Amino acid sequence: MHTVDDIFEGYRRFRSGNYANKTALFEDLGNGQDPDVLVISCADSRVCPTDIFNADPGQLFIVRNVANLVPPYGAGDDLDGVSAALEYAVNALKVKHIIIMGHASCGGVGASLSAAKGEPYGQFVAPWVKLLDDACEKVLASDAEDKQNALEFEGINTSIDNLMSFPFVSAAVAANDLELHGAWFDIGKGALHWRGKTGSFSEVGA
Repeated sequence: MHTVDDIFEGYRRFRSGNYANKTALFEDLGNGQDPDVLVISCADSRVCPTDIFNADPGQLFIVRNVANLVPPYGAGDDLDGVSAALEYAVNALKVKHIIIMGHASCGGVGASLSAAKGEPYGQFVAPWVKLLDDACEKVLASDAEDKQNALEFEGINTSIDNLMSFPFVSAAVAANDLELHGAWFDIGKGALHWRGKTGSFSEVGA
């Protein structure tokens, strides 16, 4: 999509295709939403949660940002979109699952590694990816050959730990009303890796 005309043409295909085939669903969704799953994923254009999970509109509440990060509770100022969406998803929508989904070749993770070498990127990206500082330090001190890949996984663990710092999240988890998950998507292979209870990741069978 290089022009506005391309965007409009995509909309027209949506109207004649997906919308026409699921008109009743969209009409029902016009009255409200009731998703069971919150996905916090990267803003990367190659990683679309609805495509990866083959989800219909209304099934996933999605938050996307650079490097699929969750700040710890109370870490920033009052203008924190991730925390606001998290609060709404857990307290108002009563989602049952939260998935932190990272991916291969993540530019935000690369920016964290670049900053560790004394080469921070951008006015806004650099301070945002500082959320990965501890994870980055851990990975750089490890014997992992592929630091980028290792930090993509460790960043998911960091965000899950930060989720638990929110009182309403930890309370919902303790009450067995909410489960936290981690996932990593290999773009080139179209393969999803899922985080087990021990914190390790394994590929989901196709």
